[in-house]
Amino acid sequence: MFNAVYISKDDNGYHADIAALEDTALPDEDVIIEVHYSTLNYKDALAITGKSPVVRTFPMVAGIDLAGTVLSSRSAKFNPGDNVLVNGWGLGEQYWGGLAQKAAVNSAFVQLLPNTITPYHAMNVGTAGYTAMLCVMALESHNITPDKGEILVTGANGGVGTTAIAILAKLGYTVVASTGRMEQADTLKALGASEVISRSQFSEPGRPLAKERWAGVVDSVGSHTLANACASTMSEGAVAACGLAQGMDFPSTVAPFILRGVKLLGINSVTQSLAVREKAWARIATDLPPESLALITQNAGLAEALAIAPDFLSGQVQGRVVVDVNK
Repeated sequence: MFNAVYISKDDNGYHADIAALEDTALPDEDVIIEVHYSTLNYKDALAITGKSPVVRTFPMVAGIDLAGTVLSSRSAKFNPGDNVLVNGWGLGEQYWGGLAQKAAVNSAFVQLLPNTITPYHAMNVGTAGYTAMLCVMALESHNITPDKGEILVTGANGGVGTTAIAILAKLGYTVVASTGRMEQADTLKALGASEVISRSQFSEPGRPLAKERWAGVVDSVGSHTLANACASTMSEGAVAACGLAQGMDFPSTVAPFILRGVKLLGINSVTQSLAVREKAWARIATDLPPESLALITQNAGLAEALAIAPDFLSGQVQGRVVVDVNK
């Protein structure tokens, strides 16, 4: 038997509960993992609360992240005892996920943990930190170096935002954090932000072009925030877009792109190749300070994760939530 955050849908509605499941309930996949830690992300919160149609098949075990130890494997790539990581790939949406004490996962989705990263550390980073690193790597690939100017991070109190600030500051960038919770400004500055500004500067309709300020942007918000960030990005700057906390719409014009050469870089963290993932996690091991993660992390058990999920959707959760699936 193992415990899991189990999502079901029937004539009585949509349900997310802690369920005790038989091992025989696990999907027929080639790697069985004893999960040590998972996380709670915005997408997990949507799945648990049913506020958005994230879950595509029922029943479903929630959780887009997991880290743990291989129990058994039909794949030559993995052996019992290997410490492994899975993030993205449709876990918690199409495939049973990581908010459980055991998981059965397609070996193509599994990667060995770097020797310098423990399962807890991996979930302290999670999909949010991995996505933040992909954003930073995308800016770097477009020659956005620290000497080019300020980097704006929107949604700065979220998992992507907080980890992006820490990474960028470690790399020597000047970071400006945009948040709707100015009472958390001191924490954002402790992570490395040089300035903290209100999200109200970006969240309403703006002009097609605004005063140039940002050399680059990491945006996890979308909608008017993303449009305004693009409008105020400097010539030949770049904007990495990875989220939709404000909305999926993009009420912009082509002006920033054809008059200033701004690059809008879409960041898909879910189905990146193993080579990209390994590069990103190797960078995380060196460029995301563990002491920064400690500032922005809360720990929870499976039942607590259910209670915390609604707070994500109302913007009340700062940083990262690591879930000890055995609590």
